[in-house]
Amino acid sequence: MAALDSLSLFTGLGLSEQKARETLKNTALSAQLREAATQAQQTLGSTIDKATGTLLYGLASRLRDTRRLSFLVSYIASKKIHTEPQLSAALEYVRSHPLDPIDTVDFEQECGVGVIVTPEQIEEAVEAAINRHQPQLLVERYHFNMGLLMGEARAVLKWADGKMIKNEVDMQVLHLLGPKLEADLEKKPKVAKARLEETDRRTAKDVMENGETADQTLSLMEQLRGEALKFHKPGENYKTPGYVVTPHTMNLLKQHLEITGGQVRTRFPPEPNGILHIGHAKAINFNFGYAKANNGICFLRFDDTNPEKEEAKFFSAICDMVAWLGYTPYKVTYASDYFDQLYAWAVELIRRGLAYVCHQRVEELKGHNTLPSPWRDRPTEESLLLFEAMRKGKFSEGEATLRMKLVMEDGKMDPVAYRVKYIPHHRTGDKWCIYPTYDYTHCLCDSIEHITHSLCTKEFQARRSSYFWLCNALDIYCPVQWEYGRLNLHYAVVSKRKILQLVATGAVRDWDDPRLFTLTALRRRGFPPEAINSFCARVGVTVAQTTMEPHLLEACVRDVLNDTAPRAMAVLESLRVIITNFPAAKSLDIQVPNFPADETKGFHQVPFAPIVFIERTDFKEEPEPGFKRLAWGQPVGLRHTGYVIELQRVVKGPSGSVESLEVTCRRADAGEKPKAFIHWVSQPLMCEVRLYERLFQHKNPEDPTEVPGGFLSDLNLASLHVVEAALVDCSVALARPFDKFQFERLGYFSVDPDSHQGKLVFNRTVTLKEDPGKV
Repeated sequence: MAALDSLSLFTGLGLSEQKARETLKNTALSAQLREAATQAQQTLGSTIDKATGTLLYGLASRLRDTRRLSFLVSYIASKKIHTEPQLSAALEYVRSHPLDPIDTVDFEQECGVGVIVTPEQIEEAVEAAINRHQPQLLVERYHFNMGLLMGEARAVLKWADGKMIKNEVDMQVLHLLGPKLEADLEKKPKVAKARLEETDRRTAKDVMENGETADQTLSLMEQLRGEALKFHKPGENYKTPGYVVTPHTMNLLKQHLEITGGQVRTRFPPEPNGILHIGHAKAINFNFGYAKANNGICFLRFDDTNPEKEEAKFFSAICDMVAWLGYTPYKVTYASDYFDQLYAWAVELIRRGLAYVCHQRVEELKGHNTLPSPWRDRPTEESLLLFEAMRKGKFSEGEATLRMKLVMEDGKMDPVAYRVKYIPHHRTGDKWCIYPTYDYTHCLCDSIEHITHSLCTKEFQARRSSYFWLCNALDIYCPVQWEYGRLNLHYAVVSKRKILQLVATGAVRDWDDPRLFTLTALRRRGFPPEAINSFCARVGVTVAQTTMEPHLLEACVRDVLNDTAPRAMAVLESLRVIITNFPAAKSLDIQVPNFPADETKGFHQVPFAPIVFIERTDFKEEPEPGFKRLAWGQPVGLRHTGYVIELQRVVKGPSGSVESLEVTCRRADAGEKPKAFIHWVSQPLMCEVRLYERLFQHKNPEDPTEVPGGFLSDLNLASLHVVEAALVDCSVALARPFDKFQFERLGYFSVDPDSHQGKLVFNRTVTLKEDPGKV
């Protein structure tokens, strides 16, 4: 019966029946809307019109501080607030003025109460906007962005009704242009967008300190400066939707500003139990980048609260990767730095009746519909004694936990704050046998370090209420948690557990196997950090989770390497070629440009001798139509030499396979230009080259509907091909690990750390851009 009454009440406000039923499903919203409607009816003494009902619904759905409900309803019911802009201003005002009493004179001035916007004023403002854009309007007609006209009129008349402005724009545009023609109904061509995308493909040529890239249409730094407009200013945490204000909030924020001086503070808080992956690159860029873009600082804080899985190699690898991407932390800290303070706060929570020692087993606590703990209401003194006993090692693992008294957004009840683990800690040794959880530690460490913006991925949104609750329960400074979307890639797994399985089964060598998408693997494969930062910028500061195609990352890699990787020549599958009329008594020194498109970047020297090696695929005894390289009656040029070779004899072995070729040469300018020029090597180095393909066959190897047998069954058995006797020109002889080259016509390659004296090993980073016209 109550539901039917509420349904009738809500539809009476102007909500459709469907919208009213959806509202009833939200207990908090429906209760607040019911209260607002009831109060408005009492004030009006009559039914509520649709315009007022719409404002009441907007109020109920957006108001966080319920203490202000009656105050704002009175203004709506009395028509003092009668437009959406006024309501938005009123909500912003009460959010930014959480303390009583509200200065009504200031409130009414800020919300446009009593301001009357006449139809004549709207007409004049719209007419002025149309006059400013009339030439463009007459050209583009109805393809013109009419929102621009409405925005300019609204800027002049802040409190005008949006619908009235729109109607006036529609009427004046119709008067100017007349009815729509057939051409006006056609979709606007996307020339501007295509041009913008083309411009965006330009990649940074210079990488600046702390990962900032230059020469981009909209760099990550520019995007993050834009985000500053959406995020709260330091010290104005209370203006954030959902932020909980207590009687202590304003004083704590004042102290916070005295400590930080209003500086933006962020942190990157990885767990040291695995290697960072491509998703972490976005987190690093976002946290360090947001601080840098807004003249702030960023901490690198290790969340080292689980000694069971932490290893020293992970700490150093994480520091290396942050530095590799171009960022320098303001300070490297550890959650374990604060273990004493965290323990003291846990004791305080118990004293305040907000935490208790529980004996439910781990399996009983899993899931969201767990039974309430029978120990939830145990006496405070008892929990204090038991928690001290936990610290002194009087309970075995799993026998006791400390739990906080709250329900999280996802319905999880009373999350664990401390658990028993008899494992020495890498920094504190055997001092502790109880360790705090992420749910307990994270917000408190943020508070200690006076973080202004706690930036984390979307899956932590369910922990936001516990974040605010815990800081406020202890009456300490409460930062603001902001969530953004994770970055994932197709054809990849990044889970620590699954990468360990890949290593254990021998599918990959280790965490830095170049077929993985860990940052150490990408570095080993030869991906430049500038390219990864550029990729993160292209993905953008998104709230939604993003799953990208690997070829988009590879495009960023090519853009950077095209400008930074000097050219060399290499032959992977060689064919010996003897030049029978070599033009000199000994080998010639050939000057090869490091970057053919820009010879100011220098040259390197390679020998050109009577015996050269070419790719076996660059010769065909019986070529198919369209083949342009070496064949009978079809000479080719040798790149950079100025010579053309022509086939004279094919030497075959006993099995009939081609073993070598005999050719003659002539100057390239002494006859007809050949159809193609091919790469070659002479007196080369013998090297190992590793060619990589995708590790998995399907886009989503972890999706059981796509790969029913599990990700291990989806491995591409041809993901690694090793060429043990590749031939590379001697210009690379002094190359060191991670040096990068473009092997002409083959792709981009990087020197692998497995290289040693006398044997270089190269990883293919990416192929060259595909050219469908190339044969």
